[in-house]
Amino acid sequence: MRIRKAHLTAAAGALALVTGLTAPAAAATPAAAPVHAVQQDAPTVYGSAAYLMDASSGKILFSKNADDRLPIASVTKMMTAYVVLKTAKPTDVVQIKREDVQYAEDGGGTTADLRPGDRLTVGELLYGLMLPSGADAAHALARTYGPGVGGFVAKMNATARELGMNDTEYVNADGLPKRGGDGYSTARDQSVLAVKAVQVPLIKEVAGTRYHSLDATSEHRSYSWRNTNKLLGTPGAIGLKTGFTRAAGFTLAFAGEKRGHTLVGVLLGESVSSRRFDTAEALLSWGAARESA
Repeated sequence: MRIRKAHLTAAAGALALVTGLTAPAAAATPAAAPVHAVQQDAPTVYGSAAYLMDASSGKILFSKNADDRLPIASVTKMMTAYVVLKTAKPTDVVQIKREDVQYAEDGGGTTADLRPGDRLTVGELLYGLMLPSGADAAHALARTYGPGVGGFVAKMNATARELGMNDTEYVNADGLPKRGGDGYSTARDQSVLAVKAVQVPLIKEVAGTRYHSLDATSEHRSYSWRNTNKLLGTPGAIGLKTGFTRAAGFTLAFAGEKRGHTLVGVLLGESVSSRRFDTAEALLSWGAARESA
C-alpha cells in the first residue's frame, strides 16, 4: 500500500429536522494554545472545536466551539460509508475504473492503492475507504451509488438534513480540498452522524479494525490495509475516522464503549496529529467516569 501526501443543544434521541444552510465561515487556523472546557475537571483540548456525547441518552458531556463551521477533511468518509449502506448490500460488487485511481492521484489524497479493472465487494471497499482513508475507494463508491459523484454528494447532503445536521455542506465524498470551496461541518453535527454510524454493524466493525488484507482472486489482486486511527488498541475504543488537510488540520471522529456507556465525539482543527488521539482517549475516560458517577 502506498500513502500519498494528504491535503487532508444537539439532543440525540430526538434529532430535529431543520432546513436551510447559510454560507460557511472562513476556515479557522488550528489553535496554538489550549482552551479549557466549561467543565473545570475536563481534559484540556487544544483543537479548534470538540464535542462529546453519550450515544444512548443524547447527553452532552463536553462542548467547545461545537457549532463553528470548519473543514473536516477525511472525516467526510464517515458519511460516505453511511450513505452507501443505506442502499447497497455489502455483497454488491463494484468495478474499479481508471478515473477512480486518477482522481486520488490528481487530488493528492491518501489511497487504498486500488487497481483499475479489479472487482471488489462493497464490504471490502469499505475497508479501503475507512482504514487507509482511500480517496480512490470513495470515488468508486460515489460514482457507483450516486449514480455519479454529483448525485452521491447530493445524497450526502440530503442525509445530513434528514439527521438535523444543519451546519454541514459536503462537496465531495472524500473531504479533499476542492476548487470553489471546501465543504464544512461542525463538531456537533459530526457527533450526531457518529451516533448513527456506530449503530450500523458493518461500519462499527470496519472502523474498529486495525489491519485488513485480501488474498488475490480471479476478481482482484491482493490488498493490505492498515488503519490510520491510532486510538485503536485503547480498551473500549471503536474508531471512527481520521482526517487531515492543511485547511482542516488534524481531525478525528471517535467512539468508545466504557463502563456500560457508548460515547461518541469529534475533534476538529488540531495542530498535532498524535495529540488528537491522546485527547480522545482522555475525553472518553473522563466522560465514562462522569456518566458512571
